[in-house]
Amino acid sequence: MSTTMLKKEEVERKWYVIDAAGKPMGKVAVLAATILNGKHRPEYTPHVDCGECVIIINAAQAVLTGRKLDQKFYYRHSGYIGGLKSVKYRTLMATKPELAMELAVKGMLPKNKIGDASFGRLKVYANGEHKQQAQSPIPVEVK
Repeated sequence: MSTTMLKKEEVERKWYVIDAAGKPMGKVAVLAATILNGKHRPEYTPHVDCGECVIIINAAQAVLTGRKLDQKFYYRHSGYIGGLKSVKYRTLMATKPELAMELAVKGMLPKNKIGDASFGRLKVYANGEHKQQAQSPIPVEVK
């Protein structure tokens, strides 16, 4: 029995759609990161980008459990002295729910070239409509 090693030319990418309505944000992000990495495939190869494309819809209706809406913050820094900005997740989910979901998924991807390429194949939409109907995405259920 031999081990299958994919080459980047042999990878065939499919599209998957995940509905985040009423689901915990972390569980949706874990599923999306697993599919983007390609770890759900039996022929997964760590040094090859063999992940798929993922569409997340209804990101505005994703749920943060516990008291994360009031206790969790999104931080960014301008690079200047005193340039630290912070936003509560309650505000972030009300104004930019796509950014909140993208941050959750990006934190679960590897911090290298393969992770950067995988993140480029993620599409997040706040409502239930997306622009990738032509790719005929496969619906995936969050467990």
